[in-house]
Amino acid sequence: MQPNYFQQIEKKWQKYWKTNETFACYEDSDKEKFYVLDMFPYPSGEGLHVGHPVGYIASDIIARYKRHKQYNVLHPIGFDAFGLPAEQYAIQTGQHPSITTEKNIAKYIIQLQNLGFSFDWNRTISTADPDFYTWTQWIFIQLYNCWFDPDDMAAKPLYTLLKDFKNSGNLFLDHDVDVPIFTATQWCSMEPYEQENILNKYRMAYLEDVKVNWCPALGTVLSNDEVKDGYSKRGDHPVIQKKMRQWCLRLSSFAERLIMGLDELEWPGYIKEIQKNWIGKTVGATFDFLLPSHPEKKISAFSTHPEYCFGITFLAMSPEHPLCSSIATPEQQEKVERYIQACQYKSDRERLQNVDDISGVFTGTYGIHPLTNEEIPIYIADYISGHFATGIIMGIPAHDPKHYRFAQLMDLPIVRTMYYNSEPLPHTSSYGKMVNSKFMNGMSHYHARICISRYLRNKEWGRMRIYYKLRDPVFSRQRYWGEPIPIYYKDNVPYSLPVEELPLKLPSIEKFLPTSSGKPPLARAKDWTFKGHPLEYHTMPGWAGSSWYFIRYMDPKNKEDCISREIKKYWENVDLYVGGAEHATGHLLYARFIHQFLYDLGYVTAKEPFQKYLNQGMIQGKSYFVYRIKNTNKFVSYNLKDKYNTTALYVHNRLVNNNILDLEGFKQWQPQYKDALFILEDEKYICGNEIEKMSKSKYNVVNPDDIITQYSADTLRVYTMFLGPIEQSKPWDTHGIEGSYRFLVKFWKLFHSEKNQYKVTDNNPSLEEKKILHYTIKKVEQDINKYQFNTAISTMMIAVNQFTKMQCNKKAVLQPLVILLSPFAPHLAEELWQKLGHDATIAYASFPHWDTKYTIEDYYTYPIAIDGKLRTKKKISLMLQKPEVTKIVLENEVVKKWTKRKKIVKIIYVPEKMINIVTESA
Repeated sequence: MQPNYFQQIEKKWQKYWKTNETFACYEDSDKEKFYVLDMFPYPSGEGLHVGHPVGYIASDIIARYKRHKQYNVLHPIGFDAFGLPAEQYAIQTGQHPSITTEKNIAKYIIQLQNLGFSFDWNRTISTADPDFYTWTQWIFIQLYNCWFDPDDMAAKPLYTLLKDFKNSGNLFLDHDVDVPIFTATQWCSMEPYEQENILNKYRMAYLEDVKVNWCPALGTVLSNDEVKDGYSKRGDHPVIQKKMRQWCLRLSSFAERLIMGLDELEWPGYIKEIQKNWIGKTVGATFDFLLPSHPEKKISAFSTHPEYCFGITFLAMSPEHPLCSSIATPEQQEKVERYIQACQYKSDRERLQNVDDISGVFTGTYGIHPLTNEEIPIYIADYISGHFATGIIMGIPAHDPKHYRFAQLMDLPIVRTMYYNSEPLPHTSSYGKMVNSKFMNGMSHYHARICISRYLRNKEWGRMRIYYKLRDPVFSRQRYWGEPIPIYYKDNVPYSLPVEELPLKLPSIEKFLPTSSGKPPLARAKDWTFKGHPLEYHTMPGWAGSSWYFIRYMDPKNKEDCISREIKKYWENVDLYVGGAEHATGHLLYARFIHQFLYDLGYVTAKEPFQKYLNQGMIQGKSYFVYRIKNTNKFVSYNLKDKYNTTALYVHNRLVNNNILDLEGFKQWQPQYKDALFILEDEKYICGNEIEKMSKSKYNVVNPDDIITQYSADTLRVYTMFLGPIEQSKPWDTHGIEGSYRFLVKFWKLFHSEKNQYKVTDNNPSLEEKKILHYTIKKVEQDINKYQFNTAISTMMIAVNQFTKMQCNKKAVLQPLVILLSPFAPHLAEELWQKLGHDATIAYASFPHWDTKYTIEDYYTYPIAIDGKLRTKKKISLMLQKPEVTKIVLENEVVKKWTKRKKIVKIIYVPEKMINIVTESA
């Protein structure tokens, strides 16, 4: 069986599926729905490597299986088409990003179709298509014209808030918003810009001066995920911290709901924990500290452990806090300003995660401890975030590692307020009794917390508070290739475009760079206005479209709404979402936020977008290394490298076979290596290797097109799933793919003679054949439902080997076996299904049923232990009773050997578990 024969079959059925729109789905109230979704790809110029389709193959297996189970399956695909790579390519070449993107999408579609995925191609979307981003802009307008009501924990139209303002001002709004109290009369007499400044504090989409990752070379703001060690991941350019006026989304207002909603979801536990930790719900208390040097001011400091309040020895303020400069004494002013300036060159992630590299500066000012009246020194410290709590933290060094480190650095007192068994400082456990805490001495941690809470409330010196680490994300980028933000400015006041004016399409511009004055690229557009008023120059981030695309899949052709009422009721939400763990703190969080927001407004019917989440592991590549002697063009073989001063360099995996380098191929690979010299071992150059993430820069990617050409798409699908559990990362080894190919050839041969003649008969299967078949059906179905695709394939391999030995070619056995194979190797299954005499596609054939009477084991292999030690195993009929089993066991030669000259006290027999013989000597 030649691979090109399989490839001919695959082309035939791919054409059939496309022509007949086999996987197009429509709403059908008579069938139970199942919506299975992949994280849609960004269409890069490199195309797919073998690591990319892992999730797609897994989701396709489930989609095909559910069709066999007679579900109405929605399995769509689309493209996350906006992004920085296409824009950078446009800057370099002058070619419009849409041209590059469309070309890349076309390439991806061919690769995906070649893998035989059962996508409904009629529902394909691109986030860069105006028909799609019309509704992304529409969602932004809804966000802009809504506010979050903390009393009801829900988003509401802004007119409900305006109604209150017009009737009673904000006198009765007990919300934690930094807005002065005003009456209805005062509100109505305000200028538009004054009203907007207040509304901006409430809007779900709002303008704010925020510190961002600014990359001068790229001319844009970057997210934390796009920056590593102070440099952009794209291009490796320096990134600085800079304050800029940006659009933000009030994600933090949904923090509690985002935590609570996780309990209802069938997600991996560690993904839920990642989200909870990122949201960072923190319960503690704020204390008010008076400033003797500034009687008109007081500052509010936070602690997660207010019960340790008698151990406060300093206050630590974030470098971003607005009071930093104003509370510094004249003697410390210069040092403070110099320190604040230095902190601007560190990202929040660098400052907050590096415990060993914390620093600070004394302001020269003290705050008065409300419980002791002691003077507490106030420092500015880089490990304090200006975005968390009040931006000022109570330093309790005896009970917090970071505070302990800071106190040591600044030579500050460390006062223990909890004691337990001489536990060393910092004491971070909750075990022990309170000490050095006046009226709380002797109390437990729990009772002291209750006590201080009541004390603060009675004295009005502070209050218990809940804060979240979750920050509002920046929603604007200084780029061209993104969705235009549908905002115009009239007298510098922002207004949303009328919905009927959507889409606001990207204008044509000559260059895709920022202007000479630093304005975003859209400032280059001619007449970028609405009714004479300037439009917003910023565009949306790459995640704008990806935060709701799964909704549009349900109703992609709708011109009147993002989704119709009837359709949203039918599909409701995604039943299974397949994607990577790296999206837990970005995409998954933003998508849940947007979905919950639309739920509040009644546009979707489910509270959560993704009911079940399957996290696929990474396919890792084998990277190969050559070792160059420094300052030469001479290369040393792996086992000789320690004798020389060498540098390890990546080499392309196609130049290496079984760790041996193709020397001539290496010389021709890159110009600088054409005169390379080699120090060999046994006349060979041995390369080093390492298993790591597939990356073009590491030359370790494997192109699926090459695997399909050499073996077939079905072989690639089967091998990728056979590598191991779907959620685990696995190394790719092209040599191992031979086994998967041989399995499919063996499967084919069950139906054909040596001369490839069809030989299936209508003979009745034997009892043994039925038992193998029904066991296989049961095991494969159970494994698919548990997403254990590797063991499902293993079970089918065993069955094929057994049927091959039995020379089974009976239709009653082979026909259901083909349906089992169909989700994994659909092309081969379609061909065999047709040979079995079926005119219609196998895609909707009913999954075979297994009969319990054929799956009950007649025998069980018992482990036999003597005095608790395993000595042998014995296959025994399950039909026998204990006396008969005992007789068989005692007649076993191994048992006789180990019980010789011993008195058997008893035999412990647990049916279908184990047998243990206890002797007197034991």
